[in-house]
Amino acid sequence: MINVTKAFFPPIEEYQLQLQRIWNNQWITNRGELVRELETNLKEYLQVSHILCTNNGTIPLQIALKLLGNNGEIITTPFSYVASTSTIVWEHCTPVFVDIHPTYLTIDETKIEAAITPKTTAILATHVFGNPCNVEVIEAIAKKHQLKVIYDAAHSFGVSYKGNSLFNFGDISTCSFHATKIFHTGEGGALFCNNKDYQLQSFYSHNFGHKSATEFYGMGINGKLSELQAAMGLAVLPYMPTILEGRKKVVDYYNTHLDFSKVTTLKIREHTNWNYSYYPVIFKDEKTLLKVQKALNEIQIFPRRYFYPSLNTLKYVDSKKMPVSERIAERILCLPSYYDLSESELKMICDLI
Repeated sequence: MINVTKAFFPPIEEYQLQLQRIWNNQWITNRGELVRELETNLKEYLQVSHILCTNNGTIPLQIALKLLGNNGEIITTPFSYVASTSTIVWEHCTPVFVDIHPTYLTIDETKIEAAITPKTTAILATHVFGNPCNVEVIEAIAKKHQLKVIYDAAHSFGVSYKGNSLFNFGDISTCSFHATKIFHTGEGGALFCNNKDYQLQSFYSHNFGHKSATEFYGMGINGKLSELQAAMGLAVLPYMPTILEGRKKVVDYYNTHLDFSKVTTLKIREHTNWNYSYYPVIFKDEKTLLKVQKALNEIQIFPRRYFYPSLNTLKYVDSKKMPVSERIAERILCLPSYYDLSESELKMICDLI
């Protein structure tokens, strides 16, 4: 079976060494030694000044919207994983969709200002498949209209734009450390911000609001990463060169062997050092996509319709038509991509397509 992606498993002996530290410390959660060490190592690897590790990748979005959304309208993209939209609604804000760029697949920055109203409080944009949004324009618009910017950077681990970590843009950026991501802690995520006040607020928000054992800054939830999750992260991080090299080979193979007179793929924004996180292909129509998907499934190969459907069509949102997003969502398929996908498997996929 070949799935769209799979988790990287470090050598079990190396994970066990990290687990032994937990047993020695007799400390499983509440920001133990391993969590703090992981944050330190990630700050160095990613070249960021601040990181708060969390127990999944959705919690940072919830915290960001709780701090910056103010129950207002949030301008966002219809082409993202469902968590982007559902978190907006969950945090009692209103998603206002702006269509996407047909080539980069990120939010179309030229359409944002037309969607701003007196109720708009923030922009939540997704770096799609790790491909950066037009951050300069988005942040100029936000500054002009006094809006906050949140980036859903779930796929963006290790991506840099113009030599700067993608996590350094916006008021708050978030990432997922889910098992199938480039870097993972089994399940987990992170929040990044450079504003000292937001750092404090996000920190206490992810720990029930605690100031001390008996005092509270304010309301919070449980977003803490456990030592068991951190152990996995510490075992995986040294293998990032191996993971990235393997994924680059997959991308290079597809780029060389697919017939681009019949399919197109994602265009990476200029000045981006990408992480090869996904390989989407866009077919001429949905009928062709379904035919290819069925043929691949019949030989136990499972690509994914990702992202589908366009989020403006969800039943719990009230939205206008988003023709570019809806058209892309109908025709896009993410092909299998992970670090040890073999050349023979890649050949089989390309030949069948």
